[in-house]
Amino acid sequence: MSPLSSRLPSPLLPPLLVNGLDLSVEDTVAVARDNARELALCPGAELRMKDTYDLKEKLIATGQPIYGVTTGFGDSVTRQISPQKAAALQLNLIRYHLNGTGPEASDEVVRATVLIRANCLSRGNSGVSPVVVERLLDLLRHDVLPVVPERGSVGASGDLVPLCYIASVLTGSGSVRFRGEVREAAEVFAELGLEPLVPEAKDGLALINGTSFSSAFAVLATAAAERLAGVAALCTAMASEALLGNRGHFAAFVHEAKPHPGQLAGAELIAQLLADSRLALPHSQVLDLNDPLDDAGFQHLRRSIQDRYSIRCAPHVIGVLTDTATWATRWLSVEINSSNDNPLFDVDGGTVHSGGNFYGGHVAQAMDSLKTAAANIADLLDRQVQLLVDEKFNNGLTPNLIVPAEQDSWEAGLHHGFKGMQLACSAVTAEALKGTNPASVFSRSTEAHNQDKVSMAPIAARDARTVVGLVEEVAAIHLLTACQALDLRGAELMGSRTRAAYDLIRTRAPFVDTDRRMDADITAVVALIRSGAFDELLTP
Repeated sequence: MSPLSSRLPSPLLPPLLVNGLDLSVEDTVAVARDNARELALCPGAELRMKDTYDLKEKLIATGQPIYGVTTGFGDSVTRQISPQKAAALQLNLIRYHLNGTGPEASDEVVRATVLIRANCLSRGNSGVSPVVVERLLDLLRHDVLPVVPERGSVGASGDLVPLCYIASVLTGSGSVRFRGEVREAAEVFAELGLEPLVPEAKDGLALINGTSFSSAFAVLATAAAERLAGVAALCTAMASEALLGNRGHFAAFVHEAKPHPGQLAGAELIAQLLADSRLALPHSQVLDLNDPLDDAGFQHLRRSIQDRYSIRCAPHVIGVLTDTATWATRWLSVEINSSNDNPLFDVDGGTVHSGGNFYGGHVAQAMDSLKTAAANIADLLDRQVQLLVDEKFNNGLTPNLIVPAEQDSWEAGLHHGFKGMQLACSAVTAEALKGTNPASVFSRSTEAHNQDKVSMAPIAARDARTVVGLVEEVAAIHLLTACQALDLRGAELMGSRTRAAYDLIRTRAPFVDTDRRMDADITAVVALIRSGAFDELLTP
């Protein structure tokens, strides 16, 4: 069987027990990216689900109206149906929300969504049977991925439209990606021997009435942003070397005086990366490069004792992203381990409660903040690139980092080096900055003014992942620019850790000795960033 389906679980990892209580952001990202973990429904969660399922059946039998189970949905809550119609109602709920638009969600997003939804339902408050979670886990076990359009959700009552595409596939309808092809779900289920889900009362509502699609984008964006913080520190260290900077700006004393955790971590990492550099020097050595003033009234220093803000303040900018990602992770950990559908069944109280846990406000706020912090990294790195390519500011490097040529050489005046790369970097940065418009404040009244205050979480989370992706492109252009500058400056003088990063980049992108296209270089370095290839170099 293809490695893209029914993947063998990794023997090096214990099974991931889905229980609705302790799914981590890290495990979610790992399953989304690799899907090599064995997945199992925790026995304790299975018992909780059976208890609430039994309570649901008992309450249905009383004839009382239960929202979305024996009543219509949303504004139609005042229309009660008989218990005999409850299952058919769930199928119609799924069908009438199949109206998404836009690009298809990536495999990573779909895997994360399915895992998060399974985990939230396994918490045991939703009134669905364990078979619903098992069917969701079957999609991951066989890597059968529903085709899900990205657009159509306002984030309350949860991610109704995108989650409906997953619910539809569980019933054996709709399209899936399987073994590299888009196929009909029913056909793939038959091939794998999987039984479609036959929805019972509440099943459809429990599957679609939650924040799992928004949360999937959010956890992936947050994980990528955390990695970007380290890459931005690497970029800054390499730029500092290329510009003959002062690594005293990253001294612990300075940052302990303003001890934001992310700022401290960023400064410490940059300092470590530059520890043995012979280009970016300690403050004392920078001072020694200048002549003593003695009795003179004025002199022009040979080497500046203070670098521009985009170098000197880099820990402060990086620190904001690090600290934002930290609290975003904390919020998301709560969200992906929550019962975020409606209504919820209280076994101890023997009753059912209607509420609004589908509201994705924490996801939206976290992602609006994360994308702003990430875009500021793009702005920071873009400024550093401009310093590197501009002969007025690059401390003696060539204009646009071209290879020096004698004035009477044929090559003189023909080449423009990294001029185009700086233009591209500026354009991508502008697009990242544009994407920071907060989505959470654009609530729309929908569904006959029943959903009159909504979170916009899916839009905020999708925007955040888009912005982070753009910042990765900016970082790739920066790393290529810094490597070019350091080749001209003297790569042999780099610190050992920045030199290791330089060597890695040079395995994918050679020195630019004449004008040539560099789009493939950018793509290659973006892939390095996303793969985590720099992570070991950035570990203290």
